[in-house]
Amino acid sequence: MDDTRKMLLEALRRALEAEHEGYGFYLMAAKATEDEQGRSVFRQLAEEEQQHAAYLKAQHKAIAETGRVDSQARLGSPHALAGRSPIFSADLKRRVGDAHFEMSALGVGVHLEQNAMEFYAAQAAEATDAAVRAFFRELSDWEAGHYHALLAQQEELHSGYWEKNGFAPF
Repeated sequence: MDDTRKMLLEALRRALEAEHEGYGFYLMAAKATEDEQGRSVFRQLAEEEQQHAAYLKAQHKAIAETGRVDSQARLGSPHALAGRSPIFSADLKRRVGDAHFEMSALGVGVHLEQNAMEFYAAQAAEATDAAVRAFFRELSDWEAGHYHALLAQQEELHSGYWEKNGFAPF
């Protein structure tokens, strides 16, 4: 097995670990939040992390066995997360001063998604094979959607949370 293939398989292994960590985190967040909309969105994010893991497993197997990506493997479509409050209900904003877990979950989620997005983008940039580059770009784009939704929600709630908890003007 050549060095390029070994490096790609190692990147896929690391990506698979990150997807499993994301899955566990979002499942925990779904169980812990009191916001029904947040619970539903976190469950959806956990399911998407599982889809990513299955896709990565299929690619890992194909590359290990054939040296090429599996062109039949599909990632699916991401859950639409848009709007001013893409994660939590409007009710959470009203009680934002007590939303300690939810604010922490947003912060952790932003970091997880940013790391995944950047990792996949870097793998795409390093890939010499067009098919490998395309599947890493697809993953990076999907993670970017998660990242932007979590960040938008965090920014929507941040000033109210800080104000209600006496952190302002910092």
